Amino acid sequence: MAASSLPFFPSQQESDNYDELGEKVDSLPLNFENLGRAEHFSGPAETVRVDEDNQLLKELMKQPGKGRVLVVDGQEKVTCALMGGNMAKMFQESGWAGVVIVGAIRDRAELAEIDLGVLAMGSNPKHSKKERTGEVGVTLDISGIKVTPGAMVYADSDGVLIER
Repeated sequence: MAASSLPFFPSQQESDNYDELGEKVDSLPLNFENLGRAEHFSGPAETVRVDEDNQLLKELMKQPGKGRVLVVDGQEKVTCALMGGNMAKMFQESGWAGVVIVGAIRDRAELAEIDLGVLAMGSNPKHSKKERTGEVGVTLDISGIKVTPGAMVYADSDGVLIER
């Protein structure tokens, strides 16, 4: 994972970050809901691509987060939840700054009480598959925006900025 040359803004709004960073970042052109207690979060990206399967996320939640942001390419599917309250608690306890899920979560009320940044496209009470399929540490293409492992991620209710 390459070190980012961009600054770390722990509590600045993303609109301000964009104004300051401009062409050094891209904005994910998706609608996210801010579901965790942390209103703003940022850190270097860890990436994972899955298809209705959260087993790789369960493995990552046990690793030291070191202030990273997990970016989950769930292919914009909201047919099942990729993370719930118990998993979010583990991510928070392991030192992750947040999770951006291009897909769905569940346990909204629990997530709102956990000091973790969580952005997702919606919620669904149905749990995911448990087959351990997907890829970790790969470059993602989310709606035409590249997300590489180690790139800075800045997130809040306005959306998600990704270092180019």
